Amino acid sequence: MSEKILFVDDEPAALDGYRRLLHRAFEVDTAVGAAEGLAKIAECGPYAAVVSDMRMPEMDGAAFLSMVREVAPDTVRMAITGYADLETAGRAINEGNIFRFLTKPCEKNTLTAGLSSALEQYRLINAEKELLEKTLSGSIHVLTGVLSLVNPAAFSRVAGIRRCVTYLVRKLQLSHPWRFDVAALLSLLGCVTLDPDLVEAFFSGLELSAEDQARFDAHPAVAANLLASIPRLEQVTWIIANQRTSAVQMIIKGAQRPPDIVLGAGILSASIAYDRLVCQNCTHEQAVQQLRLKDPFYNPLVVDLLAQVQSPPQEAVEIRPCHVSELRAGMVLREEIRTHTGLLVAAKGQEVSPALMLRIKNFRERNQISGNVLVLIPQQMEPIFS
Repeated sequence: MSEKILFVDDEPAALDGYRRLLHRAFEVDTAVGAAEGLAKIAECGPYAAVVSDMRMPEMDGAAFLSMVREVAPDTVRMAITGYADLETAGRAINEGNIFRFLTKPCEKNTLTAGLSSALEQYRLINAEKELLEKTLSGSIHVLTGVLSLVNPAAFSRVAGIRRCVTYLVRKLQLSHPWRFDVAALLSLLGCVTLDPDLVEAFFSGLELSAEDQARFDAHPAVAANLLASIPRLEQVTWIIANQRTSAVQMIIKGAQRPPDIVLGAGILSASIAYDRLVCQNCTHEQAVQQLRLKDPFYNPLVVDLLAQVQSPPQEAVEIRPCHVSELRAGMVLREEIRTHTGLLVAAKGQEVSPALMLRIKNFRERNQISGNVLVLIPQQMEPIFS
């Protein structure tokens, strides 16, 4: 974990003083003025703490720390000034949400104690963030595991949708990519309420009755309701809820949302449509062309990025029949598995997980499915897009 501290002041002599005073105890970096400070954060960050002088030309410390809060929300912000007036302190606290306010001249012990407290606060923020992300990750894997067992037709599409979303998010360099990954993983969660055959019919391109189409169109709202009670997933839930919204309507509905979240919904929408077309045996070029024909339903920026995808070299794989008892996690089913009465146990294209492996073996032990299945055994599991 980086624990660098950035001092920002318009006086180079003051910055030299901080370096001399603190270099033995802390990793100190400096920037002359707010503009250089923001550039340092972008190029050399993350910083555990930023300490800014309040009285600087062009942009004062309150405005600067407010911008730091936007671009580096986990960084602890501190203010230091020789003019300890209430108005300056109030602006810094309200606009920059600062951790501590120090006055010049600041004794070494006071400054050192303040910086030590800032680093401890930074560690607490990151520890909470790590715990949260691990908790969310565990919960999401449980949810997707349930979906894979309840509705294998839906879950078999999630892997392709996720790879597509990951590629687009990386290309657009969106911050906090985990939010978009979670949205992709849970994008079809609402399908747990649908007949697996209905989901399979939709992705196969079959025409649905008006009633079935209405049922399918409702699945994003179902997922949003299921996720509504999970803290910190509000933005992810909005992305999922709007996956079938047109690009124009998305902008209107997302007026109060961060731009990257609105863009994320557009990414998910196009990724699902692209995966559906590929599922119908369209080539990459044909799938992109179909998305363009529906302009302006899909975000043109997203479609343009999809058009730039180049297929990677063909991966060395082995496709062969496999007895159910020999299934291993990581294999990919090359044919669907149904019971003798027609119940879908696992969908074609579904990756074998420990839970799915147990499900298949249980059906086999009851003699409800045949003993062999065609599987793909990849040499290494790599994303489709490079």
